[in-house]
Amino acid sequence: MGSNNGGMREFTFRAVLLGVVMAAFMGAANAYLGLKAGMTIAATYTTAVVGMAVIKALGGTILEENMARSVGSIGGNIASGAIFTLPAFFITGIWLPFYGFSHYLIATVILIAGGVLGIMFVTVTRRVLIGEKDLPFPESVAAASIHKAGQEGAKGTGHLLAGMGLGALFTVLTELKVVALKWQTIVSAGKGSLLLRGPEISPAFLGVGFIIGPKLAAVNFSGGVLAWGLLAPAAAFFLNYNDLGGVADWAAEITRVWRDYIRYMAIGGMLVGAFYTLFKMRKSLAQGLSRSVSTLGAGKSAAAEALPRTDRDLDFRAALATALSVAVLVFFVFHRYAGNVPASLVAVVLMIVLGFVFAAVSGYLVGIIGVSSNPTSGLTVSVLIIVAFIMVLMGLGGASGISAVLIVAAFTCVSVSVAGEMMQDLKAGHILGGTPWKMQLGTVFGVAAAALIMFLVLSVLHLGNIKQTVRAKLADLEAAGVTEVVYDGGHQAIAAGTYSLDEIRAMIPERQNEVLKANAGFGGEKIPAPQASLMAVVAKGIFDRRTEWILILVGALMGLAFILMQVRSPMLIAVGMYLPIDTSFAIFLGGAFKALLEKRMEKRELAAEGKEAAANTGTLFSSGLIAGEALIGIVFAAVAFFEIGLFHVFKDPPYLLGLAGILALGGLLVARSIGAARR
Repeated sequence: MGSNNGGMREFTFRAVLLGVVMAAFMGAANAYLGLKAGMTIAATYTTAVVGMAVIKALGGTILEENMARSVGSIGGNIASGAIFTLPAFFITGIWLPFYGFSHYLIATVILIAGGVLGIMFVTVTRRVLIGEKDLPFPESVAAASIHKAGQEGAKGTGHLLAGMGLGALFTVLTELKVVALKWQTIVSAGKGSLLLRGPEISPAFLGVGFIIGPKLAAVNFSGGVLAWGLLAPAAAFFLNYNDLGGVADWAAEITRVWRDYIRYMAIGGMLVGAFYTLFKMRKSLAQGLSRSVSTLGAGKSAAAEALPRTDRDLDFRAALATALSVAVLVFFVFHRYAGNVPASLVAVVLMIVLGFVFAAVSGYLVGIIGVSSNPTSGLTVSVLIIVAFIMVLMGLGGASGISAVLIVAAFTCVSVSVAGEMMQDLKAGHILGGTPWKMQLGTVFGVAAAALIMFLVLSVLHLGNIKQTVRAKLADLEAAGVTEVVYDGGHQAIAAGTYSLDEIRAMIPERQNEVLKANAGFGGEKIPAPQASLMAVVAKGIFDRRTEWILILVGALMGLAFILMQVRSPMLIAVGMYLPIDTSFAIFLGGAFKALLEKRMEKRELAAEGKEAAANTGTLFSSGLIAGEALIGIVFAAVAFFEIGLFHVFKDPPYLLGLAGILALGGLLVARSIGAARR
């Protein structure tokens, strides 16, 4: 049981305000990381350390720290819900341009309503899941430990801030072209060619690899090796077999083959991986669902009892009324796109039922494996496929059908993601003696804060990248003496034809991106948004019946082969195939440094306390690297968005200098962790 802490200050203005600010920051940081790398990191540790440092300096209580952490950490999960679904509206060609005031309103309503719905679902399932002895809640225990350790001194803040400073510094060096971000070369092998790429000079990816560890980082990188070392070069070779000498640029050709063919195979693998993950957890899912349903009755009888402060949730009737209000809201948003009353009613019922089922499942899975490993995108794809097939049966089609299905997926994704994080925070609060209903109410403010800025952050990242890439492409075409570009009419909103460079300059950035085939913005090279791309392809494929099903089917069979080989995580391999290899290589490098740390600790025969100190220090420093790069990355995206010119030190910056720097950063990460273990 949690400690009593009855008269302690908890739901204070400063705790909620600090939490709201952290929710906005963590939402922005996780959005940046998730769009680029396809994975997000649980924000709990970062918000625990910052919350502890600030509240302690103000003379606050441990329960105020707990409140600030709970409100702050939810921002990362609003980001997950947003990045897994909202970019799909652009990728499917529905929102062109992506930014518009009506789009901002719809996106913000989806994020706030979905987030609040997730919290309401948790008020029903909390008591059973928190009290379950078989659920270890690993990340909740770790977060509570940070607060307890903070009562003796906040050493962890130094590691976090040092990581943030170095992460920000490296990002500034790559943006100002002091060092190169990427490196690639072509190696000829007989008549064909291989494209070799180095790891991206990214402190954030190094930190991600360190946190997820060597095994998962290696599985992720194996997907990159499979796509870039086998499938893309082999396919490029056979596609050009009759005129191998006619390929002017093998690097561009191999990249094109990966983008147009191999990524569809990766999507097939991701689909199989998602369902396999759910299948492996079928017993946990059934238990989670049966417990959640049984709590409905328990909740009613418990309301009549005088419950202790540490066991009181938001009033069940208020939760039910809120859920019904969200359902009405979903009906109107869905109907705006579908224009079909029966389909809108069915969609609302599906969203509430599937949302509750998967939110319960999400809370249960977090109890076993933590938020970081919670397969939110797998759960969302399952919802999307179920809803899409039912909507096709009900006669929906085209852009309106795709939009409507993506809206249900977005609502569900946000509620499932928030429910998992909320359950994790409630368990940490339970250990520290927090009040559940106060934490649930406080988190509503965190959801609103992150949701209000999230669409703006996505728009700045998306448009900033497009403007930067298009500007460079136009300059290259002008330098080469090109005056016109032929467009094939691939997008339904842009007519095929020949466009002069002046006509292209007069277009909005997203049209420029499409006509020039610049491969920027959501789904492009720098912001691949893998989960949103998966949602887009699945939704579009079901409605348009035009998807390259053979490639998805081949990828699905490949995923099945991985399962038969008893591969640890087929989903992670498929995500590795979907990402540029320099991304998965950089993550692998972080995992390699974690392996080096583990070897060093083994050699020194450290005690359990020393190992825990090393692991905590490494996690905090890595979290700092991620946050530092992400937040400075958003600043530079804003600079590009507002078309502010940057000073570049070198035209062709050296890559080896950046590589040496990132290796030194990995060495420092290991050294600091070992130093903490010694102390």
